[in-house]
Amino acid sequence: MKASVWISSAALSVLGIFTLYTLATSAVHAQTVFRIVGADGRVTFSDKPPAPSDNATKLDASGRTSAVDGTDLPYELRAVVSRYPVTLYSGDGCEPCNNGRAMLTSRGIPFTELTVTTQQDGEALQKISGGFTIPFLTIGGQRLKGFQPNEWTQFLDAAGYPATSMLSANYRNLQPSPLTPVNKPTRAKAPESMQPAQLPIEPVNGPENPAGIRF
Repeated sequence: MKASVWISSAALSVLGIFTLYTLATSAVHAQTVFRIVGADGRVTFSDKPPAPSDNATKLDASGRTSAVDGTDLPYELRAVVSRYPVTLYSGDGCEPCNNGRAMLTSRGIPFTELTVTTQQDGEALQKISGGFTIPFLTIGGQRLKGFQPNEWTQFLDAAGYPATSMLSANYRNLQPSPLTPVNKPTRAKAPESMQPAQLPIEPVNGPENPAGIRF
């Protein structure tokens, strides 16, 4: 009888050790790791959430990129982003640009930000928008000059973007980048995704689109 009791206790001990090992292993594999690129180009890895200003990419257990680089979005939002990507053209010391960025961020709109700071950037902006006005916003093929909250809201609604954020707490938009690459020819062509489609806006009135905007 004592031997039987001893064997049961030993079995329970082994089971407990195995359970603890399994939990510990799972915790290690579930740990989130961030790949952070510093201002000097140096790459570091950390398990601590990055600051909003960091150029960070979240890695999953297999080492692949995840939500921070914008690839892990809710299905509904991912479908809208693929059809009508949003790009913000901004400049230094531009308060309307700051207000527009804050609006997009608070609403949870994934967007690409391109900065206009050099003469080359200005020339490229003129080719894209037909002028030098910033902020300049593109939603798919639609082009909006200047920051007008009501107008931006109407176009975002018409494109199908949600009124409130659906993004995870870890999501970060990519860091702003120059409109034209540094030390590149001034006549560099903008990527196709930035080329505005010449689509007419036809009235489509409805309860979800009172402005009658068609993409």
